[in-house]
Amino acid sequence: MLICGMHVHVGIEDRSLRTDLMPQLCYFLPHLLALSTSSPFWNGTDTGLGSYRLTVFDNLPRTGLPPIFRSWGVERATGVLIDLGVIEDTSKIWWDLRPSHSYPTLETRIMDVSPRLEDTLALAALVQALVRMLMRLRARNLRRREYDRFLIAENRWRAQRYGVTEGLIDFGEGAIKPMGQLVDELIGLLSEDAEALGSTHEIARLRRIAETGTSATRQRRVHADAASAGADPGRAVVEHLIEEFHADL
Repeated sequence: MLICGMHVHVGIEDRSLRTDLMPQLCYFLPHLLALSTSSPFWNGTDTGLGSYRLTVFDNLPRTGLPPIFRSWGVERATGVLIDLGVIEDTSKIWWDLRPSHSYPTLETRIMDVSPRLEDTLALAALVQALVRMLMRLRARNLRRREYDRFLIAENRWRAQRYGVTEGLIDFGEGAIKPMGQLVDELIGLLSEDAEALGSTHEIARLRRIAETGTSATRQRRVHADAASAGADPGRAVVEHLIEEFHADL
C-alpha cells in the first residue's frame, strides 16, 4: 500500500505492564494523529481529510483502536487466531497501539510520517514521555482514567478529518478544546518526564505544530498556490515534500 505510517516503540520489559498501560495510552492516540497528519491527497485529489492514510489502512482487518484487555488477555485473544491458522503471529495485528511482536515494547502506529525531522523527533518524544508519565503514576498506585472506545473513536475521527485545526474533545471537562490549549496542557503534564528524558526541547516543538499546522496544512497551501499560478499542483506538492525532507533542522 502506498501509505507511510510512523511507528514508535517504547521499551517495557514486563509484558503484563504493556497490556496494563494500553487502555490509558489509548486516550492520547487521537492527539498523536492530529499532530502528525500528512496525507490529505490520494491520487492527486484532496480527500478532505488530514490523514487519508488511515482510511486506506482501516480497510484491513485487525486495525483501528485496540480492544481493552486485562492481564494476559491479549495473548489469549490473539492465540485463538494463531491456533486456527488465521494469522501466523501477532505481527499481523495492526492496531493503532499494540505490544510489539518482535521487541519488548509498546508500539504506537497511528501517526502519519512527518516529512520534517524536527516534527518526527517531537512526536517520538511525546510518545516516550506519555509512557513514562503513565509508569510514574503507576509507581504511586495511580492511573489515568480509561474512556470507552466509542468516545476515543470520535476524537480519532476528528483528528483524522481536521488535524490540528478544529480541536479535540476533553471528556473530563466535557468540552471541545483547540489543539493549542491541549498541547499546552500536555506539555505541563509531561514536564517532569520530558526533563528526565532530556526531551524538553523536542516536546516544546509541539506548540509550533499546533499553531502553524501539520504537513497536511502545508501541502494544501502549496497545492492552492500552484493552482492559482497555473502550475502543476501535484508536482508542486511532491517537490515541496522533497524539500522538507531534505531541510536542515
